[in-house]
Amino acid sequence: MWIDSHCHLDFFPISSIKKVLKSARKSQISNIIIPSVGPANLSRVLDISGQDNTLSYALGFHPMYINEIDEADLFKLSDFVKKDNIDKQEHFLVWQLKLAIDYDLPVILHTRNAVDVVLKNLRRYRVRGGIAHAFNGSIQQAYQFIDLGFKLGFGGAMTYPRAKHIQRLAKELPIDSIVLETDSPDMPPFWLERGQQNQPKELEKIGIFLAQLRGLDPHKMAKMISNNTFNVLPRID
Repeated sequence: MWIDSHCHLDFFPISSIKKVLKSARKSQISNIIIPSVGPANLSRVLDISGQDNTLSYALGFHPMYINEIDEADLFKLSDFVKKDNIDKQEHFLVWQLKLAIDYDLPVILHTRNAVDVVLKNLRRYRVRGGIAHAFNGSIQQAYQFIDLGFKLGFGGAMTYPRAKHIQRLAKELPIDSIVLETDSPDMPPFWLERGQQNQPKELEKIGIFLAQLRGLDPHKMAKMISNNTFNVLPRID
């Protein structure tokens, strides 16, 4: 069984969610983590994740939605990418790291074009670990995350023939540092044709791709990836 550690299930039409989940189960997807992106979808993420015990939520704000957020929105979290605003992004990152420390929670981090900034703040604010989502930094940066208690998320981007750097990371990093994700409906894998929707069910094939990349049995790979995910996000177990 596979775990999708990053799926925006709330971006799917309400009418299609049951069908999406049914397809996921047929493809051996046992758990799905749904991250929020901004104040507007907190309630929707909570509502959807409450519909099934295989669904878990991760509450937080994505850097692309920072301009929709004010200080008051940060306190809502405790109750239940633009380059021109990088200072504001870092400000809200620090707020969320402090909140994670207060509640002893792991974090899921969006690190695109900001790996060093994120690492700098993780060294200052020692959260209990988490996941660097859609990781594509350097091997040196990868090990810095690992040393800070983080797993690294890999998904559909890894499956493209030209994605040699991401494939190298996925092949060479310690297997216990890796988790898988679809980021659906975004980040489609290589085999989806234009117009086809990325869904959690694709994680099984992504996992098989990783197993082949590393020369491992897919069933053993699924168990290892699940253990990694439960280890870093223990509340979903």
